[in-house]
Amino acid sequence: MLNKYARPFFTKLLTPLASVLLRAGVSPDVVTIVGTLGVSLGALLFYPRGEFLIGTLVITAFVFSDTVDGIMARRSGRSSTWGAFLDSTLDRVADASVFGGLVLFYAGGQSVRPGGAFEVSAGLMAALALACLILGMVVSYARARAEGLGMTANVGIAERAERLVAVLVTTGLVGWFLPEVFLTVVLALLALASLVTVVQRMLEVRRQALDVA
Repeated sequence: MLNKYARPFFTKLLTPLASVLLRAGVSPDVVTIVGTLGVSLGALLFYPRGEFLIGTLVITAFVFSDTVDGIMARRSGRSSTWGAFLDSTLDRVADASVFGGLVLFYAGGQSVRPGGAFEVSAGLMAALALACLILGMVVSYARARAEGLGMTANVGIAERAERLVAVLVTTGLVGWFLPEVFLTVVLALLALASLVTVVQRMLEVRRQALDVA
């Protein structure tokens, strides 16, 4: 849903930046790589230390590179299979870094606000973040594998954009002022939505396979 409604807005907003980078001779691939490094470092340096707000701000500063590189590729006529492959692969690295940073923090038995009225189990939080990481990878793999077999699997209630926005907004606000239980709820919902999406994609591929048989 976010891809459908938000992408046109951000494309229009970020097109001037993409044009500046192109005039400076910057390659779309460079933007893709730098953006992934920024997201990964922001997540893996700040989240494990419990600095959720700063980490989210750093990640947000780089996360839109995923839109900028696409604009650059289209405007420069450099859209290619390689660029699409690089972008998709590094998206997985960025996503894993975000949830991995949360896993590292909570696996240490820590809490953003120890002893608070809404303190939650660190073990539960680590498990939920890990479930989101794993299921998010499976969601992406299911689509890629389906396309590799000549089918489609672009269905589901938990696309990448929705998952990323939900976890970043909530994590940042928890780092600022929200009780930690809000992040617990969001991670649980994301894990459930990702699981449902995996099943939806499996059923979609099964339907197509049976139609061909």
